[in-house]
Amino acid sequence: MVNSKHVSLIAGEINAKNSQIQSAIELLDGGDTVPFIARYRKEATGGLDDTQLRQLEERLGYLRALDDRRDTIIKAIEEQGKLTDVLKQSIMMAETKTRLEDLYLPYKKKRQTKAQKARLAGLEPLLQQLIDNPTAEVEALAAEFVHSKGDDDSLHVKDVAAALDGARQIALEDLSEDADLIQALRDWLWAQGVVIAKVMKGQENDQKAARFKDYFDFSEAINKIPSHRMLALLRGRNEGVLSINLDHADVLDENMVIHPAMGRLVKHTGWDIQQSEWLKRTMELAWKAKLQLKLNLQLSSHLREQSDEAAIQIFNRNLKDLLLAAPAGGQVTLGLDPGFRTGVKTVVVDGNGKLLDTAVIYPHAPQKQWEAAKQTLVKLCQKHGVKLIAIGNGTASRETDQLAAELIKQNKDIQAQKIMVSEAGASVYSASALAAAEFPDLDVSYRGAVSIARRLQDPLAELVKIDPKAIGVGQYQHDVNQAQLSKALGDCVEDCVNKVGVDVNTASAPLLKYVAGVSDSVAQEIVNYRDANGSFKNRKQLLKVARLGDKMFEQCAGFLRIRGGEQPLDQSAVHPEAYPLVNNMLEHMDAQIEQVIGQMGPLSQLNPADFANDQYGITTIKDVIEELKKPGRDPRGEFKTATFDDQVHEIKDLKVGMRLEGVVTNVTAFGAFVDVGVHQDGLVHISELADQYVKDPADVVKAGQVIKVRVLEVDAQRKRISLSAKSGDGSQAKPSGKSTAAKPAFNKAKQSRSNNKRQNTDNQGAFAGALADAFKKAKK
Repeated sequence: MVNSKHVSLIAGEINAKNSQIQSAIELLDGGDTVPFIARYRKEATGGLDDTQLRQLEERLGYLRALDDRRDTIIKAIEEQGKLTDVLKQSIMMAETKTRLEDLYLPYKKKRQTKAQKARLAGLEPLLQQLIDNPTAEVEALAAEFVHSKGDDDSLHVKDVAAALDGARQIALEDLSEDADLIQALRDWLWAQGVVIAKVMKGQENDQKAARFKDYFDFSEAINKIPSHRMLALLRGRNEGVLSINLDHADVLDENMVIHPAMGRLVKHTGWDIQQSEWLKRTMELAWKAKLQLKLNLQLSSHLREQSDEAAIQIFNRNLKDLLLAAPAGGQVTLGLDPGFRTGVKTVVVDGNGKLLDTAVIYPHAPQKQWEAAKQTLVKLCQKHGVKLIAIGNGTASRETDQLAAELIKQNKDIQAQKIMVSEAGASVYSASALAAAEFPDLDVSYRGAVSIARRLQDPLAELVKIDPKAIGVGQYQHDVNQAQLSKALGDCVEDCVNKVGVDVNTASAPLLKYVAGVSDSVAQEIVNYRDANGSFKNRKQLLKVARLGDKMFEQCAGFLRIRGGEQPLDQSAVHPEAYPLVNNMLEHMDAQIEQVIGQMGPLSQLNPADFANDQYGITTIKDVIEELKKPGRDPRGEFKTATFDDQVHEIKDLKVGMRLEGVVTNVTAFGAFVDVGVHQDGLVHISELADQYVKDPADVVKAGQVIKVRVLEVDAQRKRISLSAKSGDGSQAKPSGKSTAAKPAFNKAKQSRSNNKRQNTDNQGAFAGALADAFKKAKK
């Protein structure tokens, strides 16, 4: 049964109606997949898209896990006989796991503490007397509790000091386990606190620590620090360079005497610390030794989770853009994996990606067999009718690009287009078990060239064979929660694959496993059936595949396409369950499917309302008509590629003011990295992305996009390039908003502690350098 509270909560969070959420949850619980629901159950969900459904699915999982934990806690406290109506109400009202654990902490089974021993020794009344009588002599009150009662020596109160220490331990534990106090302090620090970073002693002049120099004396509001800066701080701490503390903003004031938390504690407890030095000291210890440490851990954990989520969203978005990049098409392709000493590994694949030929050429130093290499390529192009030349963008890429340019220019009979292709992850594929199974007798180095050629033909079909994390389009991807990252990227790949659709007769098992409802094992069974029986003739044949039952068929059939089969509708995204609807339309038009499919005119004459009934709603009917107009259409855009400057091959060739064309390789929270053909991506800081204010770089650019940029600054020694995409260089990126001043990527930000200014290091060397280095390694 669907929890109505969950429905209302999720509806508010994703801006949907309760009825939409209710239906979506019922479908998910019934075993339907997100791509299937988003595409074929629009009537039921009111048109919730895959993004909203993913958010719903994740949030629902969290809320249900929270409910399970809530039930466990209530049962545990009830067994202790300590569950009051007020406590149960608080537990039932808890909206986060943190709040739930705060409430449970006093009742959690743990080792015997000093406070518990003090309670057993009868010192709780002493604490209450000390609170109620702040002007009394504490030693005189404590003297009444000194005793040697009982057989357990550990419970004896030997003297006044022991009595007072025991009372203090009880107070410290009470305060550190007061859920309402902790919640109030946590909210207060989140609203008014700062993240403070300091360089660790002895690290000031360490060369490896220089990457984090901008964080050696740093502070920023907890609730405003962006994810990339928080992840940079956490990395600095993990590497032993930085110390991180979370505290109230007033601690930055050198004149602060009493910590502002004391006022909060006094208000909550009602203690008169002005009259009692003992109470004052106890409260200070509670803050320093217990509460501050707990809050630091909780808020740090929350910031980490928040930063992880933001970083994963960025990675997800970039991956989606790459996967949905326009394919160059199924044409014979020459794949070149450039290299100097080891040569350029060369392959030819046909329009379906099948390997036709291999070679290795040595046009570059030290062999310098330029003309011989060119002749080898000419023979391969002429022999196989090459139409595309895919060049990996790694080492020796620009030199190899020049070789291909000469090849095309000097041989008019070779009608081929050369394109630079990102080779990120190609080496990962080359060494994978999948590549070994596909090419058992082919050298690893050639497999990379095959991957480069295929990803030009169809990026989606090839990139699904690589672990998404190896594609290298995220920020701090190795620092975030790996389980969450893998889940999010897997969902992203699944959504992209089903958005495009899959040709069941040519798709590989790694591609098929991302089709809605299809498991890894069934994906391989589809390939096995195809190998044993030949191409699928119709979708119904899928039911003959081992372990592919009715439910899986329902989920996957609409996303699997059969071109040139027995049923024309099988090449489209029309689900088999809607074939009767199409037959009704054909009867209405008095036509055969072959006469109608792909024809705009007759289909535009149809009125969806004429075919609506309990089984098919207006939305579904409209979708079917649109699909019939353009059956199996590819939602990916038109293929475009950047033209690199022939005079620019290395970073030393770049000059300030130079205008270049490049490809966006990575979009982060602070800007975008662009490949301009010099083996080192340049950074277009967020302030240089457009003439107007840009809140989110993703609003302006996306991974794989071709843009024009202008060189602002070049640091060849540190391999850093600062670029601008403002309209002066012909950029088309012009979002609405307020204007902002330019901030060159290497300007040094300054911070004044006395004025309590917060450092903005988005465009600074520490983070930009760290990410650039990480991205470069990821690409390799």
